[in-house]
Amino acid sequence: MDYGKFKYQQGKKQNSGKSHHTKTKEIRLRPKTGKHDIEFKLKKAQGFLRAKDKVQVSVVFRGREIVHVDEGQRVIEDVIAGLQEFGKVETPPMQQGRRIVCTIAPK
Repeated sequence: MDYGKFKYQQGKKQNSGKSHHTKTKEIRLRPKTGKHDIEFKLKKAQGFLRAKDKVQVSVVFRGREIVHVDEGQRVIEDVIAGLQEFGKVETPPMQQGRRIVCTIAPK
């Protein structure tokens, strides 16, 4: 018997379980991101959550945008509200340097 063929058959039998490893997908936004662009990113995030992946939402501040942290908070709250029925907030929004980060896990 061909040993290579035997090992190939063994691998096929072991991988037939269809398990899903949870990945973390990131969605990056800016404080001045438009409404339509946010809706487009929300659709992508909904697809990630349906596929049982976690979604990390980041609002990145560049240059003098850091002065308008309230705009970034508003953007991330809108995203969380849009993803409420597809997932639950795993880590609440918190500021880490020049970004606000939040993780959403699938339901």
